[in-house]
Amino acid sequence: MRINPVFLPIASVCLMAPAVLGLAWAGAARADEALDQALQNPMRSPAFVARDAARHPGEVLTFFGLRPNATVVEVWPGGGYWTEILAPYLHGFGTYIVAVPGSDTEQAGARFRARVAANRPLFGRIQIAELGPGHTEFAPPATADFVLTFRNVHNWMSDGDADDMFAAFYRVLKPGGILGVEEHRGRTDTPQDPKAANGYVRQDYTVALARKAGFVLESSSEISANPRDTKDYPQGVWSLPPTYAEGAKNRAKYAAIGEADNFELKFRKPER
Repeated sequence: MRINPVFLPIASVCLMAPAVLGLAWAGAARADEALDQALQNPMRSPAFVARDAARHPGEVLTFFGLRPNATVVEVWPGGGYWTEILAPYLHGFGTYIVAVPGSDTEQAGARFRARVAANRPLFGRIQIAELGPGHTEFAPPATADFVLTFRNVHNWMSDGDADDMFAAFYRVLKPGGILGVEEHRGRTDTPQDPKAANGYVRQDYTVALARKAGFVLESSSEISANPRDTKDYPQGVWSLPPTYAEGAKNRAKYAAIGEADNFELKFRKPER
């Protein structure tokens, strides 16, 4: 297990309230305030902020039940859209681990490490670990409150290690911990390509992967649904924004469609 040696401890916060309901309300209010502040952080990349209308970050993180004093693992952060939100959100009271691609995909992890090192005021003291073929021990077992991953299931299917990834998530979560998954929604009128070559994954297929690892589906969300997405493009999901894999060809058409149709799934690791 390779983990950045800089650790951000969880702070203990003791609150006095006349009733349990008051405690719950106060905690929710603080979480909402912390999330609002993270979303409005002027240090966020303008290109990422422009995508908020399509990605609905506040609604998605609220759906997963995130709280600012949690231990959170974000898996394969890509360009860092969610990292720019989660790092300041968790900085004061939580622990934030980012699991980057390792092994044969180390180049992506190296790019992410370089970006974090170049912008410490935004990213703070996050922990960075490797997760990929040969590097599945990315955090101690049963230590995370949340494992979150956004639009990555198709990558693991393409690599042939989706089962190993979901098993790794199960190991690292505490009993009762939450796995939050966002993915490009595949069509239900065609069989699932086991390699997900077009970048789309059927929702029921994703549920089956998680259940095989031991997770229980708690709820699903249509926060990021896009009925304009017909899912039949020459370059798959990457024809759509923000990638525009076909370049100028049909760009106006794809811009009008917008980002892909996505689903969010909230799974729980059973208490026993």
